[in-house]
Amino acid sequence: MAILDAAASVFMKLGFAAASLDDISDNYGATKGIIYYHFRSKTALFFAVQRRAMELTRAAIEPAALASGSARERMEQMAFAHTLLMMEHLDYLRVAAQGLELHLGGRTTEEERAEMKRITTLRDNNERLYLKVLEEGVSNEEFRPMDARIAVKPLLGALNWTSRWYQPRKGETRADREVIATEIARYAVHGLLQHGR
Repeated sequence: MAILDAAASVFMKLGFAAASLDDISDNYGATKGIIYYHFRSKTALFFAVQRRAMELTRAAIEPAALASGSARERMEQMAFAHTLLMMEHLDYLRVAAQGLELHLGGRTTEEERAEMKRITTLRDNNERLYLKVLEEGVSNEEFRPMDARIAVKPLLGALNWTSRWYQPRKGETRADREVIATEIARYAVHGLLQHGR
């Protein structure tokens, strides 16, 4: 996990193309051989960081998605947890937001394309958690009438954009981040509500 932490930090700062295994091993504080023992290439490390980001996201939002309570309450809890995760694991989530296709483009092998598909499936499964709560909220009229399959895209776009603009401030506490996450979650959910609610 520490190797992935080091890789995520380097990929966030330098981008996939500019980052090297030397940069990652320096950040990790070990020889490049140790990196190669666990990951056969920079691309394999990049995939592992992407996968970890999707797993972290799932772990953050799933408890709220499956909890009891109204669709509105659950959606707000999901959005809060998602946004807080962005701030507390900024390197992973910023790398994930950069996207696989953007960095790897057409220079991929069949095996790499298969791994990209697996990671995309993880991302889509996370989206489906939001979609299910959205559809429930529309069905029971907590949320305004909408095509949930379309509405989920800008909702997630708003939440994921946190990884682009957020910068930790000196002395910032978890409570400070929770205030930000609460504000963003309320903003995101407000756009889903019936007028007058």
